Amino acid sequence: MKRLLLASLVSLLLPLAACSSSPEGGSASSPLPNAQGEAVRTFTTGAIPDQDPEKLQRLYGKLATYLEAKLGVPVEYKPVTDYAAAVTAFKVGDLDMVWFGGLTGVQARLQVPGAEALAQRDIDAEFRSVFIANKNSDLQPFEDLQGLYALRGRSFTFGSESSTSGRLMPQYFLQQAGVKLEDFKGEPGFSDSHDATIKLVTAGSYEVGALNEQVWESRLKEGAIDTSKVQVIWRTPTYYDYHWVINPAVKERYGADFVDKVQAALLSLDPADPDQKEILELFGAQKFIPTENKNYAQIEAVGRQIGKIK
Repeated sequence: MKRLLLASLVSLLLPLAACSSSPEGGSASSPLPNAQGEAVRTFTTGAIPDQDPEKLQRLYGKLATYLEAKLGVPVEYKPVTDYAAAVTAFKVGDLDMVWFGGLTGVQARLQVPGAEALAQRDIDAEFRSVFIANKNSDLQPFEDLQGLYALRGRSFTFGSESSTSGRLMPQYFLQQAGVKLEDFKGEPGFSDSHDATIKLVTAGSYEVGALNEQVWESRLKEGAIDTSKVQVIWRTPTYYDYHWVINPAVKERYGADFVDKVQAALLSLDPADPDQKEILELFGAQKFIPTENKNYAQIEAVGRQIGKIK
């Protein structure tokens, strides 16, 4: 009798034990069966938190739904706390594909051999930063790089410390104009996001700030900027910036052609389809185009120059 009871208990507990874990450290509920009934690990995407979290959740949630339908595997967007966390999550395999800025993309690829820059928006091959100023500063717009010299003695904020458009390239152009960080009034700030930079300069917390041109233009279109208090004073020369980077480990998990499938899905986003058009509009793009690692050689060189890449 005791043996029968014990056998019954074991038979009841075994299914519970099987449900408590999943392949490769995934959550118990995330793997879905494929046509052969085998569990498929979730394809995880992420992005640097360069804008308000609510905007990011809406954008990448919609993109995950689109990719899941295109790729035939479960897809999940996982937010991260900051730029460095996005690089780390990609390095350790918690994120399979990440929307990086130019600098963080280079940092991530250098730590994951075989990682590929996959796709970028049509606007990312010729991206710009903008320098904005509170109108009470009396700073006037200028067109020449040397106009940056007038920022000496002013309070200034970058975006995130690892932002390409909010820190790396603005600092590079400042150096080209002969302006050092110690030339500002007090220590330069780091706002953590482009939206925060706009708010801080508008409020007068800093006289000048640098940010992503696309975010500035998007917020202008939304009517979210008080142009009676803040204005653009300079636009930088162009450079390569945002792009998707994918981890080579996905080939072992989903097949050798999976990277090509992901790229094709991104490139096929169609503005003629209302749902896909919304995704593209949230990205501030007309379409995605192919890119490759070598396009970010300038970003890597500048990153090494200012000490953001060792």
